[in-house]
Amino acid sequence: MGEDISEGRFSPEDYQRFGVCLDRETERLGHWLRSRDEPGSSRPRLGFEIEAWLIDEDCQPLPGNEAFLEAFDHPMATLELAQFNVELNSSVFRAGTDCFCMVLEELTETLRRARWAAEQIGGTLLMAGTLPTLLPEHLGLHHMSRRTRYQALNSAVLERRAQRPLHLEIEGREHLRHEHSDVMLEAAATSFQIHLETQPAVAHRVYNAALAASAPVLAASGNTPFLFGKLLWEESRIPLFEQAVEVGGFGNSARGPIRRVTFGSGYLRESIAEAFRENREHFPILLPSHLPENDTTLPHLRLHNGTIWRWNRPILGLDADGSFNLRIEHRSLPAGPTLEDMLANTAFLLGLIEHLVSGPGTGNGALPFASARDNFYAAARYGLRSRLRWEDRQPQPAHQLILQRLLPHAADGLDRLGIDGSERDHLLGIIAARVQSGQTGSIWQQRWVKRHGRDMKALTRTYRDWQRTGLPVHNWSL
Repeated sequence: MGEDISEGRFSPEDYQRFGVCLDRETERLGHWLRSRDEPGSSRPRLGFEIEAWLIDEDCQPLPGNEAFLEAFDHPMATLELAQFNVELNSSVFRAGTDCFCMVLEELTETLRRARWAAEQIGGTLLMAGTLPTLLPEHLGLHHMSRRTRYQALNSAVLERRAQRPLHLEIEGREHLRHEHSDVMLEAAATSFQIHLETQPAVAHRVYNAALAASAPVLAASGNTPFLFGKLLWEESRIPLFEQAVEVGGFGNSARGPIRRVTFGSGYLRESIAEAFRENREHFPILLPSHLPENDTTLPHLRLHNGTIWRWNRPILGLDADGSFNLRIEHRSLPAGPTLEDMLANTAFLLGLIEHLVSGPGTGNGALPFASARDNFYAAARYGLRSRLRWEDRQPQPAHQLILQRLLPHAADGLDRLGIDGSERDHLLGIIAARVQSGQTGSIWQQRWVKRHGRDMKALTRTYRDWQRTGLPVHNWSL
């Protein structure tokens, strides 16, 4: 959600003033991008966010993130929307030799510190796509974190919806239908977000490659089969989040083709600027905060972009020296089951993107956008049981496509980035073993319930205990 804002309510004049600044900054971004037409470094920087749950001894949500942050006492953690969620962040790493070893070492220490901080407030930490014991009544405004930005977002979304409640309907193995009166539904979905730096000259190709790569990586990474006790999709976060802040484009098109949580409207053709122009042209302003005008850091553009949640979101960030950085934030993967699982997912995604970008065309590997989009939702719903297209060929089983074609492609991409061979083989080997066993985090949870019954508290406790071992999920027993 980014930085906090100071206002909770806005006037028509605020929207008009913000829109003028947003127009100006969108043009300025285009000029900046055109002035940097050199490809730059071929080895991008990486960063990570893990959204995690605070739970009590009874495996129920523990609304104590402010006390957790006080105990954690380090800027690598921050608040999330709900008081029982926190975000753990990483440093920035350069892709190359020993990259993943360094990431694992730092995140292991961050997780150790986070678990200790959770214990200080009488709880524990859990990394999962959602919390199996979560119920709708946990997701009320009484559990919203105390930040003005969250309150303002809730008001803005409901105003755009004419105060109509948010309607959640997911048809999966079972059917979930639920109405919710605020945006706290969003807090039910917790992610592992990967930030991949890119250079302006190739950013549109990296974005397109991320769209094409999303489905097979998601198919191998599902970890959210249950929501409110219902068995739904292999990665139920996808339909959940898309409906949790359902406010669409102009003309009251909340259920129209362009939504604020979206896979996207198409591939980019020539520049990443096309995505930011779409932001301005198709998405009403939600948070017209009073920000400095004529600020060279483009604060209005960055705030507006933060209220549009593409599953692959272009980000204009700022380095410590005040210079811009451009990156793609990959948002579709769930948190958990373990750090090694999440880094294996990262290696698969990163290698596949690099392989696609290094090939001919605009980075999409000759896969039509419609096929990439259909692949994505099939992967979210059916996981390794899905059938996916690649290079516009006939659909084939996801597990077969991953093992026979895509893991070798990912290995090629990691080699191009200078990733050490032993790291490459270890992490992609985790993906191969997971796919061969058929045991993603989602499948493990379903197998556990099939054997032991739908006791969500016991499921959560067993999941937590296995997570603490650090073993990748394909090694977990029932």
